[in-house]
Parts: sequence; structure tokens; C-alpha cells
Amino acid sequence: MSQGTEVERVFEMRPIGFVRSPHRQTSDIPKGPGAKHRAEGALEVRPELEDGLADIEGFSHLFVLWVFHESEGHDLVAKVPLDDRRPHGVFSTRSPRRPNPIGLTVVELLQRDGPRLRVRGVDMLDGTPILDIKPYLSGVPPDKLRRGWVEEAEARRRLE
Repeated sequence: MSQGTEVERVFEMRPIGFVRSPHRQTSDIPKGPGAKHRAEGALEVRPELEDGLADIEGFSHLFVLWVFHESEGHDLVAKVPLDDRRPHGVFSTRSPRRPNPIGLTVVELLQRDGPRLRVRGVDMLDGTPILDIKPYLSGVPPDKLRRGWVEEAEARRRLE
């Protein structure tokens, strides 16, 4: 495949399910310094895909890949609530205004009931399309993890 073709390639995806969340509008979702995502909700997987959830109960946390379905357009440089002093490249932020409006959230799995996963930590709107669910696994030791500009912004806020 030539390089020009790679850029133009389009991927079509169908949601595997939808988020059930107490958040009805973006202003309901905690943002900025010290934001805690403790809201409970559910990941409702399409019934015909329920077999894909086999053995998921053994995991405490899950990655959820989803679509910012109400976001329009994108910004390559974004101002974020955590750091009001300077903008950052969109790929170093969690801004919803992205070239591909894909979100990633880690949730705690509380219970499975057939194709419905009850979870804690939802930061998505009710009705958000889910693209994929994966078990949370990280091989990065905490002492090797770097948090880039976020560490600097949090340190500044503690001093203010």
C-alpha cells in the first residue's frame, strides 16, 4: 500500500453497545484539577455479542474505547481545565475535540448481568457508543510511569 492510500483509508465501526450513565450533558462530567470519576453506570453490550464477555468477571478493571459522539470538529492544540496557563497538543490531552473522536476510560467492574456490565468510573454521556472493551492490564511499573505536563500542572496547583 502506498503512503497516499494509507492517509485516505477510512475505517467503519459499529458500536458493540452503549453506555448507561448518570451524565446527561457534558457539564455533568467532572473535569479539571482533582476531578474524580466515581459515577456508577453500565456498559450494555449488544445481546448477539454477549459470548464475547465470557470470563470478564475475573478482571477488576476494564479499558473502554468509545466515541465522543457529540463532539464536532477538532483542535490540534487545546486548552485544558487542568492547565489554564498554556495550551497542549491534543494528543497529549483527553480533549474530546480530536481528529478521530475516540475516548478511552478505565472503569472498575462491579458486576456482570448477562450482556450488562455494572461499572464505576464512567466519564461518558448516557448513550455513548462503545467501540471495544478490554481487560485492564499494565506492565508499566509505577516508578517508571511518567505523566508529562500533567505532573507539572498538578504541582503548580498545589503551590497556588
